Amino acid sequence: MVYRATPKTQARQRAQRDQLLQAARALVAEGGFAAASIQAVATRAGIATGSVYRHFPSKAELFVEVFADASAHEVQTMAHAAQGHANATEALRAAVRTWASRALEGQTLAYALIAEPVIPQVEAARLRFRRAYVDVLRTILREGCERGEFSLPNIDVAAAAIVGALAEALVGPLSPGDTHDRHAADALVSDLTHFCLQAVTPSERPHGSR
Repeated sequence: MVYRATPKTQARQRAQRDQLLQAARALVAEGGFAAASIQAVATRAGIATGSVYRHFPSKAELFVEVFADASAHEVQTMAHAAQGHANATEALRAAVRTWASRALEGQTLAYALIAEPVIPQVEAARLRFRRAYVDVLRTILREGCERGEFSLPNIDVAAAAIVGALAEALVGPLSPGDTHDRHAADALVSDLTHFCLQAVTPSERPHGSR
C-alpha cells in the first residue's frame, strides 16, 4: 500500500517548511547569506538539522527560495508604490524613492539581494528579479512617453539602465561595515530620484522638485 500523508501531517509539514523559510530570511536579513548555514537555520527554526533536508534537498534550493520570496516582496512593494498617481512622473518618483528608501532601511537584506557574492543558483535568481524590476519601470516609462512626460528613444534600455544605476549607486552605502545617518540616507534617496527623473524628462520640460 502506498503511504499517503494525512491532511494533518501535510499541514504540519507546511508549517515546518514555513518556519525554515522564515528563519533563513531572518538570518539573511541579519548577516547576509553567509550567516545562513543549514545548522543556523535549523537552530533558529527550532528544528533538527537533518529535518531541513526533508524540505530542501540542498542549501542552494533553500537559498533560492528565500531570495525569490524576499525579492518578490520588494518588486511588489515597488509596483504598488507606483500605482494611483496623477501622472507617470509621480509614479516614477514613488517607485524609485520606495526602492531606495527600503534598501537603506534594511541595509543587510538589501545588500544580500543586490550585491552579496552568492552561489550560482542564487545569482541566476538575482538576474531574473532584475528583469522584474525592469518590467515595473518599463510600464511607468511607457505611460510617461505616451503622455508626453518622458522622451526616450528606447524604453527597454532606459528601464534597464535605471535599475542598473540604482543598484550600482546603492552597493557602496549598503556594503557591510558602511554606516550612514538618517540625513545622509535621505539625501541619497533624493539624489537618486532626481537623477532618474532627469534622465527620462525632456530637457525643456521641468521635472518638478525632488
